[in-house]
Amino acid sequence: MLRLTLPMLALLLPAVPAAQAQEASWPSRPITIMGGFPSGAGTDIYARKLAEPLSQALKVPVVVEPRTGAGGNIASEQVAKARPDGYTLLLATAGTHAINAALYRNLPFDAFRDVTHIALLGDVPNVLLVNPQKNPELRTCQDLLAAARARPGQLNYSSTGNGASSHLAAVQLTQAAGIDVMHVPYRGQGPAMTALLAGEVTFFFNQSGPSIAAVQQGQARALGVSTAKRLPPLPDVPTASEACGLPGFVTSTWYGLIAPPGLPASIQARLSEEVTRIISEPGFQEWLVTSQGISPPADPSPEAFRKIHEQDLANWATVVKQSGATVD
Repeated sequence: MLRLTLPMLALLLPAVPAAQAQEASWPSRPITIMGGFPSGAGTDIYARKLAEPLSQALKVPVVVEPRTGAGGNIASEQVAKARPDGYTLLLATAGTHAINAALYRNLPFDAFRDVTHIALLGDVPNVLLVNPQKNPELRTCQDLLAAARARPGQLNYSSTGNGASSHLAAVQLTQAAGIDVMHVPYRGQGPAMTALLAGEVTFFFNQSGPSIAAVQQGQARALGVSTAKRLPPLPDVPTASEACGLPGFVTSTWYGLIAPPGLPASIQARLSEEVTRIISEPGFQEWLVTSQGISPPADPSPEAFRKIHEQDLANWATVVKQSGATVD
């Protein structure tokens, strides 16, 4: 039996009050929100929009820091292994914390257990895009499907990477429609969109934020959105379900704010309270819907976020298996 002497107890006991004092004084220095994707990506845009009001609420700087690579895994691992002190957060996605769990055989972190859920930030749809200059004949989704059926294996599409949400959305579409097209993966949203605009690929099933901007600027034509209802910023664009003749076709991902595992409950509660207040404000929700095409969460709480995260691990594992995509 281990016996603690008085000198040993004297060394151990101050640690508890010190930890409690640090927790009570939080935050006392800048907070970093990491992202796994480059500046200009949807996650980066959202993080920067959130950072300013969160900084004002917490009265410390909130810095956004992209750490790109490995489909978001570099940033995810760094946050999973960071000190749970409330100063390191991650703008996570269904891609980084659900799809990647099935896609990568040896993740250096657990996508579910190595997480403290802070707040669900929104539901992110996809938009089916073509280049109106390079392919003016493709005016509807039915035009695209007819062209693909007439030339099996000759049409192609870009994605933000093998197994990324843009890839899997296209896989779901092609499987549901029964067409044979070629997948061309790129390293991120920027190169994948550039490939579409340069005419290197026929279509791109991209996330709503950058898609809306490209459509409104006339750079791309939207043939359908992956939601059950039309997006307010693109009222004339039908859902993929109605446009492609695929009843019930819906595919989307989520954004969420997470922290390392073991975050003190008081800090988790404070962060969740402030983030929920910010994203529930009418002005912020208007920006989400009209600019980014993102649906605000009905329940952003850590508990609701945790349940959706757990369900998505199983749901995306099925899609990844059907797609045949793997990354070593």
